[in-house]
Amino acid sequence: MMDIRTGLALGAERLTAAGIPNARAEARLLLGHAAGLTLETMIGYPERPIEDETAYLHLVARRVAREPLSHLTGRREFWSMEFTVTPDTLDPRPDTEALVEAVLARTPDKTVALKILDLGTGTGCVLAALLSQLPGAFGIAVDRSPATARVAAQNLAASGFAGRSAVIVGDWADSLKGGFNIVVSNPPYIPSGEIDGLEPEVATWEPRLALDGGPDGLDALRMIAADLRRLLRPDGFAALEFGYGQGEAVAVLTMAAGLKVHERCADLAGRERCLVCGPEAAPSDNVKE
Repeated sequence: MMDIRTGLALGAERLTAAGIPNARAEARLLLGHAAGLTLETMIGYPERPIEDETAYLHLVARRVAREPLSHLTGRREFWSMEFTVTPDTLDPRPDTEALVEAVLARTPDKTVALKILDLGTGTGCVLAALLSQLPGAFGIAVDRSPATARVAAQNLAASGFAGRSAVIVGDWADSLKGGFNIVVSNPPYIPSGEIDGLEPEVATWEPRLALDGGPDGLDALRMIAADLRRLLRPDGFAALEFGYGQGEAVAVLTMAAGLKVHERCADLAGRERCLVCGPEAAPSDNVKE
């Protein structure tokens, strides 16, 4: 029977050969998940036998095939919260935290009653993060995929927000009326022709519906922008995520929809990641071009 030390070395070797960064750390995560071992046990008792080495090596083989780590463990952290992830959901990424930060920066009174709409919710992580910081808010999450909507509902309930949220299946905002203080969206924005060139974890394993933004990557953003004036209160605002180099194009299409661009915000890497816009410009607007 393989011990922890040998298992970790073997797993790290196979992951490294597959070109996966941080191979040792990922091997440790896979072993902990497969064998129910804590980090303390793996570090402190490397000679301990692995009870179910077959399950562990099976996970390593799947990761070598570039299946995302989150699909193998079923979990992903976002905004210091943990969310269930499945093949039906887009893997939450740290870059998207810029969307949450943009909303919170524009909401000085965190206790006020707010109505939030999250279009294309995926795992529900963005809405859950906002509800965790805005205790007076109620959120509606929308996703086109029934399977994805079920995961979002489970995540919101597990985060303690079942009573402050509702999840519906729909084609963006087609079935919704207005009156929202805040609209957020991390929509598909990758140009169709670029998806197959992405890393295998994304191109092969992530749901195409959550990635494909049409020929120029802006199809979903156009549809959302066209609905924002109807959805938002006069003093409301929207925060929209977009891809690398799309900031100017998204600003143009939101202005064409009759909206004012308040701000374009960067992610942790310093790249423009989201745009804040609304029906009216507030006196304190700081438009970043």
